[in-house]
Amino acid sequence: MLTGKQKRFLRALGHGLKPVIQVGKSDVSEALIRETGEALASHELIKVKVLESCMMDRHSVAEELCNACQADLAQVLGRTLLLYKPAKEPKLELPKTEKK
Repeated sequence: MLTGKQKRFLRALGHGLKPVIQVGKSDVSEALIRETGEALASHELIKVKVLESCMMDRHSVAEELCNACQADLAQVLGRTLLLYKPAKEPKLELPKTEKK
């Protein structure tokens, strides 16, 4: 689970990214989940674009993709999702969580 500070950090990094995955008429399929998992494995942080032709709600798409890929949702902005999943050898270093 990401903290607020980590989400802000990821949103700043994701600002300049182009969408890697597009969700269309076929909604969230096995092929889309596999493709998203592969993209997360190589990039760690990806943008997903939910097209107008998608019948699912954008928040439902985000929830299904996150659950299927064991990823964290950093942002839902309009029809664009920002997903994060640390790689086996992480390239991105998130801000540390504060201990209370």
